[in-house]
Amino acid sequence: ALILVGDGKGRVGYGFAKANELTDAIRKGGEAARKNMINCPLEGTTIPHEITVHWDGATVLLKPAPVGSGVIAGSKVRAVLELAGIKDVMAKNLGASNPINQVKATFQAIERLSTRADIKQRIGIEG
Repeated sequence: ALILVGDGKGRVGYGFAKANELTDAIRKGGEAARKNMINCPLEGTTIPHEITVHWDGATVLLKPAPVGSGVIAGSKVRAVLELAGIKDVMAKNLGASNPINQVKATFQAIERLSTRADIKQRIGIEG
């Protein structure tokens, strides 16, 4: 079972678990998802910048979108972005259609996002 959890306010996580019974797999996946939650940097209702991430055959492209565009994405990527609370984004799956790899690539992209303040701090600009 592949389980996604999110609060809609910038935190999202996923868990993958196997078991003989479906209910056990869902429970174990849910626990893993709550343990592995990450913060998603938001800029208004969208992401701060464009990013492309390749993960084991799956390539995911995320682009910021204007306010009111909505989440333009395939089913797995859409689920992750909506649970993270991102309301306006354009996403494209450029590689494999394996759902687990799509989710992992999306999480890698979210982890690699950085806000303007982070970048300014990194290069030493005040403001």
